[in-house]
Amino acid sequence: MALDALLQPVVLFFLLGLLAAFVRSDLAVPEAVAKTIALYLMMSIGLRGGGEVADSGLTGAMLIAAGCGLLLSFLLPLPAFWLLQALGRLDRTNAAAVAAHYGSVSVVTFAAGSEVLRSIGMAPAGFMVAVLALMETPAILTGLLLAKGGRSDALAARGGLLHETFFNGSVVLLVGSFVIGMIAGEKGFAPIAPVFDDLFKGMLCLFLLDMGLVAARRLLDKRALTLRTVILAIALPIANGTVGVSLGILGGLDAGSAAALGILAGSASYIAVPAVMRLVLPEANPGLYLGMSLAVTFPFNLTLGIPYYAWVAQHLHKVVLP
Repeated sequence: MALDALLQPVVLFFLLGLLAAFVRSDLAVPEAVAKTIALYLMMSIGLRGGGEVADSGLTGAMLIAAGCGLLLSFLLPLPAFWLLQALGRLDRTNAAAVAAHYGSVSVVTFAAGSEVLRSIGMAPAGFMVAVLALMETPAILTGLLLAKGGRSDALAARGGLLHETFFNGSVVLLVGSFVIGMIAGEKGFAPIAPVFDDLFKGMLCLFLLDMGLVAARRLLDKRALTLRTVILAIALPIANGTVGVSLGILGGLDAGSAAALGILAGSASYIAVPAVMRLVLPEANPGLYLGMSLAVTFPFNLTLGIPYYAWVAQHLHKVVLP
């Protein structure tokens, strides 16, 4: 199963991007194209998930998954914060900023993971897109409270905090597309399916090629990362993903949805959270939190993390829910 996951085109194109950057190729995806594809991926994920929920209706499993996702996003930054200070030797501000990234989620990791899970017969439920949207923001609030030592009055002084957190572009587009998909349903989605369904895998491959280039170039810049932070950038997704899968299985989710919850818990944001941190914690080091989340955790999840979460979900599902 792990080999099947590694040989998926979405993973291979990411590895091609890594290779191209490491050999100093001039291969590049224009920034405007990459941003357009990112918008497309979020729209497609939201529409497809909303359409599946419209067909299946509101279920107990969806509510359980949503509750698990919110709980994970709020709480995962806490042990990460402690480890980043104790083992990573980061100051409070940088530890809190990085911890927020590891409580939030990566849309692209989820998209790639979902495709891999489908290819190995473990398709997650459509409502996991709603869980994805719910998990983007709670970790930001936890991280900022940690940065300020729990002083809510200091956070309240940041006038644009809540607006930036809950209405950043990725959250608005994901939630909006999900709602549109629910309203339109399968019948309404059919006319646009050739664009938002048939082309999805190809667009994801192109975007992951660009992500491979970006990740490798950040790895080549060794100024922000240390051996300690690199180790933590691998250990945190393994621990968080295992907790996510376990919580999903104990909550009664099917193996595919539990694996998707593990992918979400094990991923790290490199779009929504950095945007907020630049506004609210400008003193935190972007090279550190982007280097860890994008240059280390993202490649780890694409190559080894996703197969691992799927394997854990399969085996735990057999043991807990035979």
